[in-house]
Amino acid sequence: MRQITLREPGSFILGEVAEPQRQDGEALVRIQRIGVCGTDLHAFRGRQPFFSYPRVLGHELAGEIVEVEANDRGLAAGDRVAIEPYVSCGECRPCRTGRYNCCTRLQVLGVHCDGGMQELLSVPLHLLHRSETLSLEQLALIETLGIGHHAVERAGLAADEWAVVVGAGPIGLATMQFAALAGARVIVVDVSESRRAFSRRLGVEYAVDTHGDVPAAVAEITGPELAHCVFDATGNLDAMGASLQLAGPGGRVVMVGLAQGSFSVDDPLFHRRELSLHATRNSAGAFPALIRLMEAGRVDTSPWITHHLDLHTLPEEFSGLFDPQAGVVKAMIRV
Repeated sequence: MRQITLREPGSFILGEVAEPQRQDGEALVRIQRIGVCGTDLHAFRGRQPFFSYPRVLGHELAGEIVEVEANDRGLAAGDRVAIEPYVSCGECRPCRTGRYNCCTRLQVLGVHCDGGMQELLSVPLHLLHRSETLSLEQLALIETLGIGHHAVERAGLAADEWAVVVGAGPIGLATMQFAALAGARVIVVDVSESRRAFSRRLGVEYAVDTHGDVPAAVAEITGPELAHCVFDATGNLDAMGASLQLAGPGGRVVMVGLAQGSFSVDDPLFHRRELSLHATRNSAGAFPALIRLMEAGRVDTSPWITHHLDLHTLPEEFSGLFDPQAGVVKAMIRV
């Protein structure tokens, strides 16, 4: 079968490898769609934390079951599924308390171990989530949605609170949608005029340019007490530190994006406003609920996908995703 490997930063190779053999408790899945994530882009540039080379990327995955044993989940050959890429141990304290996204031995497909940029993958049954109505593109976006969903859960966001989302990439878009579902009043902050406009087309009422005095621009919308909660979805160290300035007294700041290195905290501001700072990592147990929300039409990702790639031409085309003129919001790979 065909397989794409990121041999080193900036270098994909297309090869032929033996098909995987299905293991007990697993299903053999034909991969059909792969979402391109910021993690993949960072890995290509050599900037992804917790990463080693060579690696088969791909963790936003949708496919069709080819072969499966009799099981109590009703999964059968021919089912379309989203693949949850979080392989946890099930034994450590986070796993025992339901927070398996923080597993001490967590292996994320396509990040810590080889992922889905190949034609077939053998996947544990509990990581497969079926839908009879969602498209393959929608199923491939469940993982991205889960990150925004989990971030909003971590924040404990309430109706009528002001929520600022810094960064209007796919993770930011997911966070905006779930903040809106929680009843919050959402403000997006982004450097890109096109992404601010895109966010407004998705229903976000307020958009702030990062050029200029951002806290003052946010205060014009919220009033002088600023936001109840700020979500940083940039993965940019400077932006992450600056996000604290947008949260009002008693507010929360949630770091959704991931960057390699350390960001600075204005400690007097942090203490004076008695801010709460949260990290958020992936999601845990969210896939079934997210599929139901999408099936009910409460979450719409149809405008997200702006670019399509094919697996066999990926090595030649992938670098084009970095071109600012390309206007990429979300790229989807056909296998």
